Amino acid sequence: MTLSFKTCSSSSPRLTPKSIAGAGDDASQFFHHKTSYRAHTTTLFFILVSLSLFGFISLYYSPNTIYRAAFFATTRPAKSRFVSYVINTQDSNHHQLSNGSRRIRAEAVLWPGWEILVIVSPEEKAKPPPFPGENYTCFYPNGEKSTARFAAILPFSNRASFRCSLPGIYRHHHPIPTPILASSKRFQLSPETRWPDLPLWNFVVFEAISTETDVVLLVKGPNRGLGSNKPPESFRCVFGEESDTAIRTAVTSSVQEVFRCSLPNITIDTPVKIYLEAVATGKEETKTVPSVAYYSPKRTLVEPREKSLLCATTMVYNVAKYLREWVMYHAAIGIQRFIIYDNGSDDELNDVVKGLNSEKYDVIKVLWIWPKTQEAGFSHAAVYGNDTCTWMMYLDVDEFLFSPAWDKQSQPSDQMIRSLLPSDQSMIGQVSFKSHEFGPSNQTKHPRGGVTQGYTCRREEDQRHKSIVRLSAVEHSLYTAIHHFGLKREYEWRVADTEVGVVNHYKYQAWQEFKAKFKRRVSAYVVDWTRVSNPKSRDRTPGLGFKPVEPEGWAHKFCEVKDLRLKILTRKWFGYPVKNGYRMAWQR
Repeated sequence: MTLSFKTCSSSSPRLTPKSIAGAGDDASQFFHHKTSYRAHTTTLFFILVSLSLFGFISLYYSPNTIYRAAFFATTRPAKSRFVSYVINTQDSNHHQLSNGSRRIRAEAVLWPGWEILVIVSPEEKAKPPPFPGENYTCFYPNGEKSTARFAAILPFSNRASFRCSLPGIYRHHHPIPTPILASSKRFQLSPETRWPDLPLWNFVVFEAISTETDVVLLVKGPNRGLGSNKPPESFRCVFGEESDTAIRTAVTSSVQEVFRCSLPNITIDTPVKIYLEAVATGKEETKTVPSVAYYSPKRTLVEPREKSLLCATTMVYNVAKYLREWVMYHAAIGIQRFIIYDNGSDDELNDVVKGLNSEKYDVIKVLWIWPKTQEAGFSHAAVYGNDTCTWMMYLDVDEFLFSPAWDKQSQPSDQMIRSLLPSDQSMIGQVSFKSHEFGPSNQTKHPRGGVTQGYTCRREEDQRHKSIVRLSAVEHSLYTAIHHFGLKREYEWRVADTEVGVVNHYKYQAWQEFKAKFKRRVSAYVVDWTRVSNPKSRDRTPGLGFKPVEPEGWAHKFCEVKDLRLKILTRKWFGYPVKNGYRMAWQR
């Protein structure tokens, strides 16, 4: 049946279901099909538009500073001139005011939580005032300002750093202007003040460390995610800020957040800004990654020391209550030097380290303020420790290396870990040990005798391995998966049997201790647990959601095997009887 429809006009009544009902069943079905299709299409269109608008508004007002700002930032053309990233330059006529206020040359980067990290340039002599952050101030366009709170002296460049809160008016401003750091709230801005774009934390060169033959850059952004490494020939390292005088050298390695650059063929006596440049292609122009890092000839953080056979390193945040037990135990079985990367702790960590040093334990604390950079920090440790360490053990402070064969020993020996490693002539470059994950073991707070005494029930299955690596065997790229390093081709990797050696990982502790992990995760490639993303990651805890809410029966979870071996051994080695039981050597 062929149907024809009249065109509706002012003189012709609009067709309705009733007016065409007499046309037969086919006409009725056709009408309902067409109107239903149009209604569904219109509804779907409005749903899609609404969802898109909602997503855009949510992103715009999101508290997740970096990801939202990055969305808008990536819609703008990349800048290719280095001078556009020079932060806080100013005409000398306005550098010093009669009231004593002055502008301080500095670099800055936007951190999560609407905080700006401001780092004083090397040529400045500014030091924190008697009361840190009392007078220093961040200035913004239109007269906005915020207090600059002293953060730290960065160890590898000896530069003072401050933190400033970004005023609310600029939290929805794209691009965000870089603030001016001044020594007083009375500072007056010059009419000629420039306001460069503020670099974002997910796209910035944040650290540089020199070796005898090259310089290692740590960079957020160009290589996004695991396995997405761009070839080194896609980049160049740039020494200097001005386009016409900067020196460019080849990039020899590009893996994760680590880039290695050839040294310039001229002598550089003073620190110079160093950038990473993406080489122009047929489709894209040259792009420069903003930088807060400076290159200077090879230097060391501490006084030269005798090269140790065995070292240990870890990255920590607020672990003062655990550190004594971890250091004293591993020192007794052979670790000679501890390099602690402090990721911005605000507990008693400094006091604990000083106390251990006074007891003749060789503990070096390295301030490492950069968030979510564990892999880069471990690569940094492989370079930094290479002058003083032959082997480096990478363990967290809730992980303890243990051999079942040691239970017959009445005292610990500094040769115990050495017995688990190959000879110096061996071509084995790395030894890894599987781990056992312990549960809360019915504990409701941190055990007074330490984790080895309080947590005694674990999961049955062997878990991820942890490693001791020969630093001279680490491959040029410094690739690390946290639990192990990539090795040069001539070296082999051995995984020990659990009867030879195993790591007791006191992972699932009393809830009051464990929930601190929700605050942040230090790995660059592990999402924070509060983000509804990657729920099947092995880093996440089985049965735990996205909020720090104690699951029912937490104190009894992950208890499949009762394992008292290390508890008994450490009590024998480090415990002594007191009136109400035992007291461990690390207890205060």
